[in-house]
Amino acid sequence: MRVERQVLCAMALDLACGDPRWAPHPVRMMGKLAVVVEGPCRRVVADQKLAGVIAATIVVISSTLVAVGTVRGARRLHPRLGEVASIVLLYTTLAARDLSDHAKAVQRALVADNLPAARQAVARMVGRDTQALEEAGVVRAALESVAENTVDGVTAPLIYAFLGGAPAAIAFKAASTLDSTFGYKNDRYLDFGWASARLDDLANYLPARLTVPFTALAARLLGLSPGGVLRTVRRDGRKHPSPNSGLAESAMAGALGVRLGGPLARAGKPVDAPFLGRPLVPLRCGHIPRGVSLMWLTSALMAVCLASARSAARSTTARKAP
Repeated sequence: MRVERQVLCAMALDLACGDPRWAPHPVRMMGKLAVVVEGPCRRVVADQKLAGVIAATIVVISSTLVAVGTVRGARRLHPRLGEVASIVLLYTTLAARDLSDHAKAVQRALVADNLPAARQAVARMVGRDTQALEEAGVVRAALESVAENTVDGVTAPLIYAFLGGAPAAIAFKAASTLDSTFGYKNDRYLDFGWASARLDDLANYLPARLTVPFTALAARLLGLSPGGVLRTVRRDGRKHPSPNSGLAESAMAGALGVRLGGPLARAGKPVDAPFLGRPLVPLRCGHIPRGVSLMWLTSALMAVCLASARSAARSTTARKAP
């Protein structure tokens, strides 16, 4: 089975099953591995930046080798089993259904006029303080999470999957997991987590930029604002401290005609984040399903385009072969 079909099967599996909490998941295993190697690396290497580089290298290489070994081992048992292993590994790198479910839980709570439940639901999506958020703040947090994770949880894994199959997608998820584990700007991880944060920025650099035109196309098909996507990304995309998150969040803001970003609080401390987009309309609960639809369609359009490009490249190579 070609990579295109493996990826499409993995996307269908994600759509149908999401992320069952009871099942073992490679991302959780990567996170545990990162925690395990942190202590030895810190103790053995005095330079904490170098220790962080070594820890990140161990996690990424180990995760990739396990993926390669799993696929090859399954293929030796039976070719079909190897295909199944690739599909399952690819499926674990995708988070579209899980992201959609989390966002819809926030929406349901808001529709039921249960703001405390909405705050609890959105707290599962973001790392900021949510206890004091009003409805607009809850909607903003949910949309920012959907926007950022459209890249990190869907389009970036798709790009790496089409480039290098399941092992490449797993390698990307390892980099992303390292950032989630070590990429904090606090006393403990400022130096040790430097490599993990930079690796994640690098891994998402191209996917974040490739996602923008697909977001604009999806906005056009959904009756949103494709021009708003492009204008807002161009004007505000680089204001964000992250070289990638600002693009995704600006694209979402522009598509919906809302303003995202702005001040927030983490662990009781204020964070002065930049505003992204213009508040053409106030943030409302109804923006959440529109943002989720934008995520789904953006992902589908990218998958179709990448599959078509890979098939066309294969056909061209076949024609040139003697």
